[in-house]
Amino acid sequence: MKNIRVKGMDKEISSLVMGSDYFAPEKMEQVTEVLNDYLEIGGNTIDTAFIYAGGKSEEAIGIWMEENKRRDDVIILTKGGHPNAKGPQINKQAIDNELKISLERLRTDYVELYALHRDDPNVPVGEILEILNAHVEAGRIGAFGGSNWSFERLQEANEYAEKHGLVGFSFSSPNLSLAKAQEPYWAGCVSVDDEIMSWHENTHMPLFSWSSQARGFFTGRFTPEDRSNEDLVRVFYNDENWERYRRAEQLAKEKGVETIQISLAYVLNQAFPTAAIIGPQNREEMLSCRQAADIRLTEDEIQWLDLRK
Repeated sequence: MKNIRVKGMDKEISSLVMGSDYFAPEKMEQVTEVLNDYLEIGGNTIDTAFIYAGGKSEEAIGIWMEENKRRDDVIILTKGGHPNAKGPQINKQAIDNELKISLERLRTDYVELYALHRDDPNVPVGEILEILNAHVEAGRIGAFGGSNWSFERLQEANEYAEKHGLVGFSFSSPNLSLAKAQEPYWAGCVSVDDEIMSWHENTHMPLFSWSSQARGFFTGRFTPEDRSNEDLVRVFYNDENWERYRRAEQLAKEKGVETIQISLAYVLNQAFPTAAIIGPQNREEMLSCRQAADIRLTEDEIQWLDLRK
């Protein structure tokens, strides 16, 4: 499995990042099995967030790391600043408080990677950078990034950071998948379009994709006639995405792999550094992701899958 480099990090990040939104202390047997399998395939980075499972995801990871003495074997990416009933939470008090709680749940005094789960365009980028830089200087976070941030705001923030001698954003985490979202899966989410793709190709900022396999669109469990999954229908059902599915299916047959593996390979074979946040819940699904990470796609194949050729 290839690794990618992120500015501000000594360790390289595995291109498959383990998602944990279903983790909970009540499921420790499954959590332990999944994380052990993940390390076995060469993964080293776990993605979580302050809000996942109401905080139980971070708690489960903390228990696993402590009981199995695995803290030094993994890179932790957690996120804060998700809006709540009070509105946007991109302010010093909220970020400081959530990070403190996240570290307590994770049973550690630092995380290698930290991301703001959402942006608040009403807050100046300089103010946000000062908050995050204080945590970098204190050793509580290593590199930081933006989850569901527009590339314009990331660009603005990094230009400000360079001008004022601050640490800037090192990565972005939007949705990137072969199936293109026609509307946000959740409010405030960002999915990669042509403009965002071009920006990453020009800047080479690493991208960590959530829903990298389009919420199961490429599993073969769904058809254009099956409209039972309302969210999938709302976000991904259109003629262009079904054509992408057909092309992925055709290429998978030619390469002797599964359609869903082609969809994951699409994310991992871009012209800029990418990692895919995956969500396998058993060994079979984990091995499928690992095999997909070895599939190499040419630029022509990527363009063909993307309906550009």
